[in-house]
This record gives sequence, C-alpha cells and structure tokens, in this order.
Amino acid sequence: MLNMLILTTTILLICIIVMMIAALLSKKSINDREKSSPFECGFDPKSSARLPFSLRFFLIAVIFLIFDVEIALLLPIIIIFQWSNLLTWTITTMMFLIILLIGLYHEWNQGALDWAH
Repeated sequence: MLNMLILTTTILLICIIVMMIAALLSKKSINDREKSSPFECGFDPKSSARLPFSLRFFLIAVIFLIFDVEIALLLPIIIIFQWSNLLTWTITTMMFLIILLIGLYHEWNQGALDWAH
C-alpha cells in the first residue's frame, strides 16, 4: 500500500513539474504577435471577414481534389489488372483517363490554370 502511495505521488509530482515547465516555456511575448495570429490564404486576419474571396483559390482547390482522387483511383487499377479481363480493364482504364483528360482540357480552355493575368 505504501509503495502504491509513493508511486502515485511521484507520478503526480512529475506531471506537475512537466506542466509547469511547459507553461513557462510556452509564454509568448508581444513581439510574437504576428507569429501567433492565424494566417489564411494571404488575407489579413485583423480586417473584415466579409471580403470577397478569389475564385481562383477555390478552382485550384477543386482541381487538386479531383486529381488527388484520380491518383487514389488509378493506383488500384494496376493491381486489378492481374484478376480482370484484359479488354474490360483496357476499356475501363481508357474511359477513365479520357474523362480526366477532357476535364483537364476544359479547365485549361476556360483559363482556370492560367495565373499570368
């Protein structure tokens, strides 16, 4: 019983010491105001939250998600090749890639990938 009490007290003291050290080391000074402020896509967090949002950021995020999902869908296609019919696998893969290339061409044609202007 005494050993359990000593162990519990020791663990409690170690926890308190670690918490005090963390509290002392994590104090931020006034000079770190810029570092501690949130940063979102280049907007000043101190100004109004109702500023118009650039549609280009949204389009790039959507394009990234589409091509991220594309990679997640293309990787298992290679593994499925071993167990599927070659003609079915080829047609399915080509249709998938053609749809993605048509989407990429459409985005390029609409100017969503052109950041120069």
